[in-house]
Amino acid sequence: MSLLELKEVHTYYGHIHALKGISLRVEEGEIVTLIGSNGAGKSTTLRTISGLVKPRQGEVLYQGKPIHRLPAHQIVALGVGHVPEGRKIFPRLTVEENLEIGAYLEKDRRVVQERKEQVFSLFPRLYERRNQKGGTLSGGEQQMLAIGRALMQNPRILLMDEPSMGLAPVLVDFIFETIKKLNQEGKTILLVEQNARLALQIAHRGYVLTTGEITLTGSARELAENPEVQKAYLGED
Repeated sequence: MSLLELKEVHTYYGHIHALKGISLRVEEGEIVTLIGSNGAGKSTTLRTISGLVKPRQGEVLYQGKPIHRLPAHQIVALGVGHVPEGRKIFPRLTVEENLEIGAYLEKDRRVVQERKEQVFSLFPRLYERRNQKGGTLSGGEQQMLAIGRALMQNPRILLMDEPSMGLAPVLVDFIFETIKKLNQEGKTILLVEQNARLALQIAHRGYVLTTGEITLTGSARELAENPEVQKAYLGED
């Protein structure tokens, strides 16, 4: 049984058919990446898993049980964390307040404090900025905060949407090293990333999404060596 599985999922935005019967699986302990161009349906896939949009057909299974009819907060409570595209932190709240919102389902204050300390250990910069408003942070610091906020609920699987977007190269490397570290510590990760080269370097497996349909799947190495992938997403002729 896969930790997460999508079966023939169709998602719409009004009359726009965004996901056209996609099926994929993520096994416990894996990093799986979704690559594709803008508008391919990558973010919609994550939003469908999280319950932010509902599929019109198909199933989303978590630990073998359907979750696609559950509200988003119940999906979070089951162990599904989401780091959204564009960070989506709360700009007028402090770093610490942003993190505490990530743990809103946890009633034990000692557990919340322990998780904050774990996030600060992972991202010492956030500890230094803990009393600063989120909106005053740099793009890289906001990305750290978005990841930290998702970790505050101690998710079993982390959905990560374009974590390198708009970051300087040195910060991109740091974020990807962090993703690898989280995976080594036991987190399962479904990664959406336009930087296909970096994503395939750290992933175990991948799927290529083209206008709402999965057109290729394989190990990260197989995809990186595929001529179609190299031409379309890796900038090779």
